[in-house]
Amino acid sequence: MSGQILDHNQPQSLGEKPTPDTDQESTEQAPKPPMGGPAPPPNGGFVAWLHVAGGFMLFFNTWGMLNTFGVFQTYYESGDLFNGTSSNISWIGSIQATMLLLVGFITGPIYDRGYLRALLITGSFGIVFGIMMLSLCKTYWEVLLAQGFCIGIGAGCLFVPCVSILPTYFSSKLGAALGLAASGSSFGGIIYPIVLNRLIGPIGFGWAVRVIGFIALATLILPIVVMKQRVKPPKARALIDWSAFTDIPYMTLVLAGFISFMGLFTLFFYISYVGAARQLTSNDMAFYLVPILNAASCFGRTIPNAIADKLGPFNLITPCCMMVGILILSLMAVTNQAGLIVIAVFSGFFSGALIGLPPLCFVALTEDKTKIGTRIGMGFGMMAFGALASGPGAGKILGDSGSMDWNGVWVFGGVSSLVATGIFWALRSLKYGFALNIKA
Repeated sequence: MSGQILDHNQPQSLGEKPTPDTDQESTEQAPKPPMGGPAPPPNGGFVAWLHVAGGFMLFFNTWGMLNTFGVFQTYYESGDLFNGTSSNISWIGSIQATMLLLVGFITGPIYDRGYLRALLITGSFGIVFGIMMLSLCKTYWEVLLAQGFCIGIGAGCLFVPCVSILPTYFSSKLGAALGLAASGSSFGGIIYPIVLNRLIGPIGFGWAVRVIGFIALATLILPIVVMKQRVKPPKARALIDWSAFTDIPYMTLVLAGFISFMGLFTLFFYISYVGAARQLTSNDMAFYLVPILNAASCFGRTIPNAIADKLGPFNLITPCCMMVGILILSLMAVTNQAGLIVIAVFSGFFSGALIGLPPLCFVALTEDKTKIGTRIGMGFGMMAFGALASGPGAGKILGDSGSMDWNGVWVFGGVSSLVATGIFWALRSLKYGFALNIKA
């Protein structure tokens, strides 16, 4: 994400001469880049903050929708809509996550060519249409197509505009602007599960999902109406940087991210279901575990990123990944509701860092800053397969309702996170040395 940010602020050739009307063009909403480089961001004003609100709504309906899947997993496990194994059910959320990241990787060059409005409309339609079709589904395959593929592809179309447009409106206030926009993912993961839980009983699954669809429609209208591409990059970024595959530190980071996602999405998909299945909580509280986790992740996505400016991203992502692994393993010892809530809070905070810090790590490892957008897109695209393997793998270990191996699920997720911790630490040590008091 940060890579796409830097891509859109790259100066044009130093040999070009600025035109005398550069200042006049910088006041327009969508100016052509002046010959001396893009007009400076306004760093505030009504239009700029409207784009922060639009970005908030995009995060709300992309990562926020994905963060909600844990409650869908719990509901589908009940068998009220269809019968399926835990592994098959988790394929739905895993495909949704994979589509979000993979399609976002593909649509980067489309955004660079100036097709922001087309991406916003296409992505919004995909999400709303997928939700409405989900409300009509009765079988597993229908849900897989509607929720896994349709919503996932729609979210992927909105992923690049989420992170690429704000840097053209902010520079000195970019951290605050991006932090506010990115918090939409946590708010979506709070509001959507509560709406679903509170409405399934009174009006049924179909209409509860339709209400979510109407909320998504209403909130996605704002970015479609207000967001405009202020600066079009002089050159669309490449889809693939082949030299990255021979860059050992880069590929090591991708491997660590891939394995960390295996542990992370095991936690996201199953922390709600374990409360209901083991009767550690009431059915209502099992649904509320996901909003609790997402509320904590709001702080985990902002605070570590701010601290990373001083300490370095690798000094933070390594202990955060370790804490996620320890907390997942601690779920084996939980025997009551209080313990489950405590783990949801702390794991939510540290898991937020595992999503927010990788872009900064990619930036730190990329010497040629003109390739940051491509390398981050490639990196998240490859890491997406960790999410694809996570849910179904954990579900296969869990087994059917007759003999659930919950300890096996937590060992799978926890050990994956700890292995990723070791790789992050090794990469940090080889790149920056073993001293603990250096910025890395």
